[in-house]
Amino acid sequence: MIIATTSNLPDRPILRTLGLVRGTSVRGRHIGQDLIAHLRNAVGGEIHEYTKMLSEAREQALDRMIEEARELGANAIVGMRFTTSSPTPGSSEVLVFGTAVVVAEPRLDSETVQDMRAPEGGTPAESVS
Repeated sequence: MIIATTSNLPDRPILRTLGLVRGTSVRGRHIGQDLIAHLRNAVGGEIHEYTKMLSEAREQALDRMIEEARELGANAIVGMRFTTSSPTPGSSEVLVFGTAVVVAEPRLDSETVQDMRAPEGGTPAESVS
């Protein structure tokens, strides 16, 4: 799945637009982690407990959006954005959204294929047919 924050992909024209896709994750804070986070906040610096929680929430939301796009038959998502909110005290929501699309497969000309086969001063990394 190709994911882009731009509205199109260079050299990959959009063949079909399938519509809005989104994924969300809401996480609640743990009382023990919350206490540690308040102590860290008092002395300054990164609050690792919240960083980890939000990172996991972003990944889960992204996975859910990708799954929704796949169910629609998409091979790409364009215009992807993240947003966050706090629906209740002590919780955080991460929402990711974009437009599911079908894009054309890339077309390689013979010069590009040759460049892929034999990098300058090296040997081919893999065979291209």
